[in-house]
Amino acid sequence: MKTGIVNRLGLAALTLGTSLQSMAAGALEGPVTQRATNWHAIIMFVIFVAFTLGITYWASRRTRSAKDFYAAGGGITGLQNGLAIAGDYMSAASFLGISAMVFTKGYDGLIYSLGFLVGWPLITFLVAERLRNLGKYTFADVASYRLQQTPIRTFAAVGTLVVVTLYLIAQMVGAGALIQLLFGLPYSYAVVIVGVLMVLYVTFGGMLATTWVQIIKAVMLLAGATFMAFMVLSAAGFSLDNLFAAAIKVHPKAAAIMAPGNGAPIETISLGVGLMFGTAGLPHILMRFFTVKDAKEARKSVFFATGFIGYFYILTFIIGFGAIMLVMGKPEYTTTVMEKGKAVTQLIGGANMPAIHLADAVGGDLFQGFISAVAFATILAVVSGLTLSGASAVSHDLYANVFARGHANEAKEIRVSKYATLTLGVIAILLGIAFQKTNVAFMVGLAFSVAASANFPVLFTSMFWRGLTTRGAVTGGSVGLICAVGMIVTGPTVWVKILGNAAPIFPYDNPSIFSMPLAFFVIYVVSKLDTSAAAQREHAAFPAQFVRSMTGVGAEGAAKH
Repeated sequence: MKTGIVNRLGLAALTLGTSLQSMAAGALEGPVTQRATNWHAIIMFVIFVAFTLGITYWASRRTRSAKDFYAAGGGITGLQNGLAIAGDYMSAASFLGISAMVFTKGYDGLIYSLGFLVGWPLITFLVAERLRNLGKYTFADVASYRLQQTPIRTFAAVGTLVVVTLYLIAQMVGAGALIQLLFGLPYSYAVVIVGVLMVLYVTFGGMLATTWVQIIKAVMLLAGATFMAFMVLSAAGFSLDNLFAAAIKVHPKAAAIMAPGNGAPIETISLGVGLMFGTAGLPHILMRFFTVKDAKEARKSVFFATGFIGYFYILTFIIGFGAIMLVMGKPEYTTTVMEKGKAVTQLIGGANMPAIHLADAVGGDLFQGFISAVAFATILAVVSGLTLSGASAVSHDLYANVFARGHANEAKEIRVSKYATLTLGVIAILLGIAFQKTNVAFMVGLAFSVAASANFPVLFTSMFWRGLTTRGAVTGGSVGLICAVGMIVTGPTVWVKILGNAAPIFPYDNPSIFSMPLAFFVIYVVSKLDTSAAAQREHAAFPAQFVRSMTGVGAEGAAKH
């Protein structure tokens, strides 16, 4: 970190879903100066890639059916799936972004840790068991269980592909910038490497390879974060009081970093709504519940995932304050740049690098190389899960159930999924390069907003409300999707900061508090007004769905090899 200076990076493109947008300031707007090659990081990453490609080869020999490809044969245990969910969910954005938020804002950064965590009890008690009992490979299986297949699956596929595309762009742009900084590789090389590897994992190894890549990444990330937090606490005499006191002493805001409530209430609540309910609508997360053999294992998956994820986000809070104590103001981690004619001191690498600098402070170059490799591995695990869910939407929802109307040949369906994977990989690489100099942080925020405003309302009402009809689901979900996109595009981040307009049309960065209730309202009204014969049949089919969702009778089992 001490060599190579970045004029202005601020990896907010990656950053967490990030603020969902408020961390966008300064993101990927300025030129990135490539740093010297970090051989420690590259060697560790090559070892990780070689190992995971070996796993992909092993998985390819065990992937024989559609169930193997989409759901790892339903043979993943609750503990394994919990780790894989954590690996799919704990992004490099979370690691770098939340610790950076704490580094900058102190106590207020905790809302991001909590926002990402509190969605999991919701999934545990409301979604996991019913999802596993009703579904097969995608959440559209659940939403369309008693409704008309073609319109529901088409809507679900569109919602999935929108979320996946937005997430992929942000991850690819973030990967290019992050690797350019940490590894000393050119931006385009990093984007191509991520794209090629994710296609290899998914095309040849399917869900089984993707699962193990996510498990390995989760273990590496948890181990690295644990070591960093332990060293921080050790430096503070294992006293949080000492840690906070030391942070207050060196932070420009002094004791104000310990005071909550510096954000606007509506913005903050809307952010929380987007994070909480968006989690329960992310297609690549929901897909993981079909990899276990039954509802009991699905519940165990969420139990373990919640523990791992909660532990991780507690660590990011400690890491953030540790960075204040050990990194802030240290000349070896800062540089001076000119902004609007004034000399400004900032972290080398930009606003989202406190955790990387802290790795050097507590573990030296070797540990910093390990954390850099973990950050790249983290991106690979997330994009692999995203790509698989996008390819499944194309092959299972659109091809097999819309175009072939449920009569698709299984081998051909898998082949379509692999073609879709390759196509998504090429698109992700091209978009990642095309958006290199664009602030794309809003795309992750938009992905969470779409998941909360379109996918979640349709999924929730399909499982819990007898009165839902196909017309209500498609209309309400579409309204939620369009409103989420429209509000973010016309909001402060995109309309003013990116498009250069004087004032936003919609005043908030985070639209979920408005778009999600609107989706539910439209679903309710349109369903109530639908008195068609099809609607009556859909009402009558609810008791059978309810029995299966609660008992698991008739649910998909694990594949037998």
